[in-house]
Amino acid sequence: MKKLFLFAWFLLLAACLQSQSPASVDSAPNQAVVQSNSSTIADLYAKKRSQVWVEDSGVVVKVLADDTSGSHHQRFLVKVNTGQTLLFAHNIDLAARVENIKFGDQVAFSGEYIYNPKGGIIHWTHHDPQGKHRAGWIKLNGKTYQ
Repeated sequence: MKKLFLFAWFLLLAACLQSQSPASVDSAPNQAVVQSNSSTIADLYAKKRSQVWVEDSGVVVKVLADDTSGSHHQRFLVKVNTGQTLLFAHNIDLAARVENIKFGDQVAFSGEYIYNPKGGIIHWTHHDPQGKHRAGWIKLNGKTYQ
């Protein structure tokens, strides 16, 4: 019985370790890639790191007016599990607008994290028409915007 317990404990430990994704480096220059979660984003914020690729999800807490200076960006705030709020700058000159996004919506995302004192910015949530930068995305209600 003791051997069975130890074996089950070992399998549980191995499964937990496999679910934690290590950081890896992408082929894009100067861009670390982190298969992340909210605690990873909180760590990036605490260390004031930028230009790190992240994937996570959160809840929309505010929809802001578009930024129309230069490239047009759809803007909204998302709160991740740690309570940290991220500003999304989704380039709508290069990607479709995230349709009907509203307070309380659950979104998943992949993009580049940039530190700022208010929590951070997520951008590059779209494809790169020149193919030089990793492509990001936003998922809302089963639809992917990239």
